[in-house]
Amino acid sequence: MLHGKLQPMHKASDSLPGTVDELTVFVKELQAKLDHQSQFIEQLLEQIRLSRHQHFGTRSERFNIDQLSLLFNEAEVLSAADSSETYTTDDQAESGNDIEQSIAVVGHVRQKGGRRPLPPELPRIEIIHDIADEDKVCAHDHSPLKHIGEKITEQLDIVPAQVRVIRNIRRQYACSTCDQTIKTATLPPQPIAQSIATPGTLAHITVSKYADGLPLYRQSKQWERQNIHLPRTTLANWMIKAGILVQPLINLMRDTMLAYDIVAMDETRLQVLKEPGKSPQSQSYLWVQRGGPPDRSIILYDYDPSRSQDVPVRLLEGFAGYLQSDGYEGYTKVCRHDAITPLGCWAHVRRKFDEALKIQGANKTKQNKLSLAATALQQIQLLYAIERKAKDLTSEQRLTLRQSSAVPVLGDFRQWLDQHLPLVVPRSALGKAMNYTHKQWGKLAVYSEDGRLRIDNNLTENAIRPFVIGRKNFLFCDTVAGANASANLYSLIETAKANGLEPYTYLKTVFTQLPKATSLEDIETLLPFKSITELKQAA
Repeated sequence: MLHGKLQPMHKASDSLPGTVDELTVFVKELQAKLDHQSQFIEQLLEQIRLSRHQHFGTRSERFNIDQLSLLFNEAEVLSAADSSETYTTDDQAESGNDIEQSIAVVGHVRQKGGRRPLPPELPRIEIIHDIADEDKVCAHDHSPLKHIGEKITEQLDIVPAQVRVIRNIRRQYACSTCDQTIKTATLPPQPIAQSIATPGTLAHITVSKYADGLPLYRQSKQWERQNIHLPRTTLANWMIKAGILVQPLINLMRDTMLAYDIVAMDETRLQVLKEPGKSPQSQSYLWVQRGGPPDRSIILYDYDPSRSQDVPVRLLEGFAGYLQSDGYEGYTKVCRHDAITPLGCWAHVRRKFDEALKIQGANKTKQNKLSLAATALQQIQLLYAIERKAKDLTSEQRLTLRQSSAVPVLGDFRQWLDQHLPLVVPRSALGKAMNYTHKQWGKLAVYSEDGRLRIDNNLTENAIRPFVIGRKNFLFCDTVAGANASANLYSLIETAKANGLEPYTYLKTVFTQLPKATSLEDIETLLPFKSITELKQAA
């Protein structure tokens, strides 16, 4: 957002000052106006360059440490942090998944080709191909050939989804003497009472919508191709009732998450057409929280019509510990609580300097600014290189490495920032990046104080991605009930995925067993932290 406007210049016909002092004042005022206009024009040009880059250029934030010479005495730090690595993307830096078989290529790492084996748990159907009996003779001496082995190749075969009808036959019994007693076998508890949807059907529709981003109206069309009439309104009602059904699980997941002392949050927009007191065009929000103990990853989504500071206060009631977020001021109020320590995100810092570098890189006359943006990215790259080295360490070992390697880099970065911040135009892209870093510095340095903390909030942003992809397809929610149900179902699916569970199998188990639950222990056995074996035992 640009602020300010161009000031009108004096016309040539305007009367000039009559004295030297008046002329001096006039020249200074004119020079100030010219400086203001130059800064404003530069902001406009930066926005144009950034817009062009976003539209036509690559979105990668790749930055090679060898692009420019280091401006600090960092040789020892680079050696300790393995400076030969090239910084790539957020996911690669934080996912902890190295590419095992790779080829080093200038500028990036290329994975070797080759077909991966098919999953061993898939059922195998063997088809034996044999040669004709008359060909089982040696062409040289006519001796019979003997079987010496096989050459096996595997192909992936897909059978379209099987649709069937479950007939629930409940037997009835009556007294043959008085004809006054009739008893009927009880139907097991169903996920949706008096509905034709089985747990498997609900799981399929839920995963298709929330994991695969397939809107309900497209699913309705797919059912029509099989001559099954399931209108979108029916599917939507099923999703709302499924979202209500799983609420006990969501409550237990929230209790577990808030009991641990590290939570990360983010938010994204959501349009709800029938929000009381708001127009259909207004924006509401989906808030995402990620936390839980190391062996129990929890991702929770919550719908709220507001983006105000009261939402995190409500969602984090009773929480004490570290709260990681971006620089949005909506988290200020909850972080005023003495029990909560705000934790910043270095990925947002890097993103702003990356934008500044891309903008200024197109302007060949801005070599000084180019060096400043690149220098900042070099320092951030050093911090991420240390994190890559520490990814397989214990929390205690990671803290030791950060204290010995990352803290000096942070000190150099802070000194550099103090030196150059006053010299940069605040409203330029570089000035905004530097001011953002300056204001967030207290939060950005916190991660070096605890080996369990993450350097950025990328995992939480990644948790938003499935919803954003789905939003591009279904565009909006119709009602508040639908938004709340969607938040619950997203929470279950993404938490299940984060804990290594296949969503369909997990949801089918939940929709089958949850209606039968009669105690807290029954519900706890269905939490998505459980292993596949435990869930099968619960089923």
